[in-house]
Amino acid sequence: MSMIRSLLALAISSALLTACSPAEQAAPAPAATPKPQAAAVQPAPAEQAEPDEAEDVTTVDSGVKYEAIAEAFLTASTPDDNIDSPASWQAEDGKTWLIGSAKGTHKLVIYDGDSGATLQTFGKKGSELGEFKRPNGVFVIDDLAWVVERDNQRVQVLRLPALQPIGSFGQAELQKPYGLWLRRSQTGFEVLVSDAFMSEANEDLPPANELLAQRYKRYAVRIDGEQLNAELLGHVGATDAAGAIRIPESLWGDEQNQRLLLAEEDQTDGTRIKVYNMDFNYAGQDIGKDLFRAQAEGIALWQCADGSGYWLTTDQYKDRSVFHVFDRQSLAHLGAFAGNTVSNTDGVWLQQAATQTFPNGVFYAVHDDQGVGAFDWRHIAQTLKLRESCQ
Repeated sequence: MSMIRSLLALAISSALLTACSPAEQAAPAPAATPKPQAAAVQPAPAEQAEPDEAEDVTTVDSGVKYEAIAEAFLTASTPDDNIDSPASWQAEDGKTWLIGSAKGTHKLVIYDGDSGATLQTFGKKGSELGEFKRPNGVFVIDDLAWVVERDNQRVQVLRLPALQPIGSFGQAELQKPYGLWLRRSQTGFEVLVSDAFMSEANEDLPPANELLAQRYKRYAVRIDGEQLNAELLGHVGATDAAGAIRIPESLWGDEQNQRLLLAEEDQTDGTRIKVYNMDFNYAGQDIGKDLFRAQAEGIALWQCADGSGYWLTTDQYKDRSVFHVFDRQSLAHLGAFAGNTVSNTDGVWLQQAATQTFPNGVFYAVHDDQGVGAFDWRHIAQTLKLRESCQ
């Protein structure tokens, strides 16, 4: 257990009681025992460690059960980049970009979303627009790429495909931002950013209620041409034992079913996914408490217009990442899969629309801080007996 986790447990154990969650569904039949992969590349000494980087949980040790699905491709391995999160974008000519945040080299890496080939890189270390410091979460909507920068304490917005910076926001409120999710609003976008701040010295937690009530910052963002305007709408975060998020990062919303899924990375009371409603209050339900053994991480949603679909969530094992699938509406566990290689996954992204190579979409998952793996949705659906399309 990392020093941050140990201090976290001490800081809030007196304020929080043990949370309970409903029983989970059984996992699918086991696949062949996987061979452990190489350990993740650790950050340079000058960089602050992530809350999860001292953990060393493997599928072999935990006995987790899953189906094996081969990756459609793996991008080039670039350990120095410390790739964290992917997001995809499609051009008018049908070509797909896969954008990865390289927090180790403070830039974005652009891959071909159909082949995994590296197309270009963008940015350098700095605080000006078009520069980055520890880019982490990435989100793409329309022709806009939104990039969370942990060490610039901001979200920067770029227009695609030129990667033209439009502006940034959050510098006045964000302390240690990691992930984000956003949706359209009447005037632009509503953006929710996870903020895993500790004390000013980064050695201990602030008072529990102060910490937990401000785990997410909520913004209204309007973009008029090349002008960005952002307004802080408030803070989000439960402070009760059951609903509190101790270590936040990944999140994703489902407007149609009025749900917001938040990954709880802390293992003090069991890492899991907590369910909030769209009023940003804890809905009294968790998923995966008895399934996740390493660390709950990236979240993605496969969705159909009638409200049905699937949630895909990540358990961040060091030797092989396991992706649990839940029913979108009932939240019942439907199965789990893992690749032949992809391990230690941080961010994930689901490209549901067809690409040139993937007619039913593709699921992208970061591999061991050094690249991205792709899984053909057809193979996932066939293996776990899911639908290949909404039709």
